[in-house]
Amino acid sequence: MTPVKKQYSKEQQTAHIANQIAEIVQGIRFGSVEIVIHESKIVQIERKEKFRFDSKSAHE
Repeated sequence: MTPVKKQYSKEQQTAHIANQIAEIVQGIRFGSVEIVIHESKIVQIERKEKFRFDSKSAHE
């Protein structure tokens, strides 16, 4: 059985991508989000998260 692909309007796609970006940004305390665009379309979102440790508390 072949999966059925739904066709979304450009506005729906844009809203979905904006929601995804907002969720990613809200979920990161330290890091970065990179949006990759190809031929004027967002094709990829990369999330890099950093975990920081206080060096003072690590030695106590």
